[in-house]
Amino acid sequence: MSALSSLALIALAAPAALLGASHLKTRKLAREARALVPPIGQFCNTARGRIHYIDIGPRHAQPLVLIHGLSGQLQHFTYALAERLAQDYRVIALDRPGCGYSTRASDALARLPEQAKTLCGVLDQLGIDQPVLVGHSLGGAVSLAMALLAPDKIRGLALLAPLTHPSPQGAEAFKGLIVHTSVMRHLMAQTVAVPTAERTAAPVLDQIFAPEACPDDFLTKAGGALGLRPESFVAASADASFLYPAIEIQATRYTKELKTPGAILFGAEDAILAPKTQGQAMESYGLNCQIAPDHGHMLPITAPDLCDLFIRATLQALPSRTQRAKNQENS
Repeated sequence: MSALSSLALIALAAPAALLGASHLKTRKLAREARALVPPIGQFCNTARGRIHYIDIGPRHAQPLVLIHGLSGQLQHFTYALAERLAQDYRVIALDRPGCGYSTRASDALARLPEQAKTLCGVLDQLGIDQPVLVGHSLGGAVSLAMALLAPDKIRGLALLAPLTHPSPQGAEAFKGLIVHTSVMRHLMAQTVAVPTAERTAAPVLDQIFAPEACPDDFLTKAGGALGLRPESFVAASADASFLYPAIEIQATRYTKELKTPGAILFGAEDAILAPKTQGQAMESYGLNCQIAPDHGHMLPITAPDLCDLFIRATLQALPSRTQRAKNQENS
């Protein structure tokens, strides 16, 4: 064998060896993550996937459906907010399709209209009547998609730092998630994505939580460790990669089709989404936007008292079911 042939074999073998080692590291990190943060709720089986959720609080009280953001899971709400709300409301916190311990049948179901169809179907299956949707970040975009899909079934919106419009620049923390082929997305998930996420976790979390600090127990109590699994990268990558043009199309529908009342809370120092273009811009469509000084993007974790007060005030301001029915008849 020539020296050139030997070098060629070495060049081919080196990446394969690296990918093999990354795969083994990925499996190890995933096992540890699942052991550290096991599922805490129930499961609803659908044709589109299995949805993991918790259902707490008085059974016959006003239902609140809590929908988390990109790369998150329902523990973002159970960290500090869900139990407070469950003192007076029925609280359903969901792992969005593909996220946390939920699954989805294909990456294409990450599109906003498809997530809305999946979650509306889950609420129907669970018999949840006239819920108020509490969507955080990307969960806000999903909540709006649900309100557009089934306006008669959604009583109101209480959105926390929501994505509502296209954000062309995007957050630096999430740019590595954009992968436009399913084969590459799944290959990366099984090899380099998870070890890379472990190495870069600290600066990424610093950006997401800025100007506030990421809590020391984020990986456990808030479920952050679940991000160190192949399925978590696949879900987050599909969410990010299929976001456009869906969010652009959705934003054009607000003027004529968004009839669901509610409000928005944003942190003035949000480093992920701009309060003006994502929050205050929605006042044109009837959603009042409150800006909280000195707070960032991760409001359900860093400002649970503020979120609790905001959600309760939003609920109190909503028209009654009878009044809303009359308003819809007259519109």
